[in-house]
Amino acid sequence: MTPRPESIRIETLTAEPATLDALSDLLVETVAHGGSVSFMHPLAPAEARAFWEAALTAAARGERMVLGAWADGALLSTVTLLLDCPPNQPHRAELAKMMTAPGARGRGLALTLLREAERLAQAHGRTLLVLDTASDGGAAGLYERAGYTFAGEIPDYALKPHGGLTGTRLYYKRLPTAP
Repeated sequence: MTPRPESIRIETLTAEPATLDALSDLLVETVAHGGSVSFMHPLAPAEARAFWEAALTAAARGERMVLGAWADGALLSTVTLLLDCPPNQPHRAELAKMMTAPGARGRGLALTLLREAERLAQAHGRTLLVLDTASDGGAAGLYERAGYTFAGEIPDYALKPHGGLTGTRLYYKRLPTAP
């Protein structure tokens, strides 16, 4: 059952214990279902939690923003906006760790998070967003529907969570200057 749009809550996540649990569970589930998000299957819950603890610590320092989409008390989707770029790239940000629970896909959660990440990037003075997604089973269709431009593909870029190599597809999107 698809939740009504008003039942979806988008928020910037912080290192609360329940949030860390939900993020860790989502990461473990994503990897188990073949999501290429830097980890191999089986992913230990403690390793997933350590990743999110570090990510949310970096967020507390202003280096990134971790966004989440919640419905009925469950974290269903997340994306990270990386803001900590080199001094010669203050206009740029990167999107990473886009994940939606397998049972919640097709509801528009990822697109909603993507639009919020774009809004926040603009609010931080960013005019260029970049990202990469796995060639096999990645979210290329989502990014193309959202107006991202395909820049190229690197073959054999990373291991898939269950083994074997996959390429990565590189995308970018120019953002207007925030009003």
